[in-house]
Amino acid sequence: MGSRPYRRRLAWSAAALLVAGVAVPATAAAGPDDTSDAPSQIAAQSGKQKAKNVILLIGDGMGDSEITLARDYTVGAAGRLNMDKFPMTGTYTTYSVDKNGKPDYVTDSAASGTGWATGQKTVNGRISKTPGTDKPMTTILELAQRNGLATGSVTTAELTDATPAVLASHATDRSCAGPADMKACPNDTIAKGGPGSIAEQSVNHKVDVLLGGGKARFDQKITEGRHKGLTVTEQAKKLGYQVVTDDKGLKNARAGKPVLGLFAPGNVPVEWTGKAAAQGGTEPQRCVTNNPERKAGTPSLDEQTRKALQLLEAKQSGKGKKPGFFLQVEGASIDKRDHAADPCGQIGETAALDRAVKVARAYAAKHPDTLVVTTADHGHTSQIVPLEATPPGLSSTLVTNEGQQLKVNYSTNTPGEAQEHTGTQVRIAAQGPQAHRVLGVTDQTQLFGTIRTALSLR
Repeated sequence: MGSRPYRRRLAWSAAALLVAGVAVPATAAAGPDDTSDAPSQIAAQSGKQKAKNVILLIGDGMGDSEITLARDYTVGAAGRLNMDKFPMTGTYTTYSVDKNGKPDYVTDSAASGTGWATGQKTVNGRISKTPGTDKPMTTILELAQRNGLATGSVTTAELTDATPAVLASHATDRSCAGPADMKACPNDTIAKGGPGSIAEQSVNHKVDVLLGGGKARFDQKITEGRHKGLTVTEQAKKLGYQVVTDDKGLKNARAGKPVLGLFAPGNVPVEWTGKAAAQGGTEPQRCVTNNPERKAGTPSLDEQTRKALQLLEAKQSGKGKKPGFFLQVEGASIDKRDHAADPCGQIGETAALDRAVKVARAYAAKHPDTLVVTTADHGHTSQIVPLEATPPGLSSTLVTNEGQQLKVNYSTNTPGEAQEHTGTQVRIAAQGPQAHRVLGVTDQTQLFGTIRTALSLR
């Protein structure tokens, strides 16, 4: 009996600190079903807030271990990344489902992206379509467009890869990237009355800003429909897109017309490189921070993010335009280098996304009606282990910026095979209107509701 008033005071203090934007230890942050005073008071004060803009930053495969590895290597164990500095931090579950709606505990990027893009779960490999009936589901980007907002998607992968694809396309299988890649999606072909490949759908949606890799997909020729005989790039130009292929072209892109940036034939080469993990480990190494395979003139992810924000802001201020935008930014190759057991590539891409987070938070500091969310689509394989450990899989020893050795283990698959995703919950952090909704343990699908509520999308 005597402890109840004390607990109430603690709950009230936690709520006050959170509303003020002060981080509260995880033990004080209540989940969505908690009956203490803290969540209700937070909701009462921030529930009325509406966002003009939303910036969603996705680290593909960026679980807590990947974040910790990048932090330890770049800013030190006691340091903090930009993504560590959000006032609201929670976790969410990422599982997908089978065709009957039963849990599939380890998701892929297509199903996970569909979760936040549509608010509904689907089967692995599917792009914003239902798990059983294979019907299109409305995406958050489509809702934003219907409500008059500007929209953008930036990625270091091909623009037809799963995470960007879930926003502006609907496909039975994620492999149906270009007109020549439709084998797994017979009912999505234009000849069958479908919307065509992911590349065709992306430009047909007239997303205001599309920046990433995948030029080879967009250079495929369209074989059906009114654009037959054109490449998807030519189709984009016919639809009014400015097509750019390097940092100079991106800098010169002007507001008023949509922009399609294609900065690599496939995925954009990673920024860092080094020796991949090996059986028995590697000699201690420092990462090479200027990958020679990365072509000169390739804009960095933070540069692309900054330009995307500039273009989207310019569009919303146009005559007769409703203010506001939705932008998704993906650091894609955290996942891809994790699959390859490449710690340096993986760390460099996490650092690149972190710089984009800094750009987004700087924008929000000047535009406090902007909701910024940073999260991942699923966990991955890398684990920091003791130096004396002898893992049965692949491992690598790094020398961090603090001059200390750090050992990374990859053991989610047999050596020689690609490493696998994991089914763990992942971090979600936010600032701005409705940011309190990420607190506690939520599910990936609830991010759709958070964005929709923040932007008041009908």
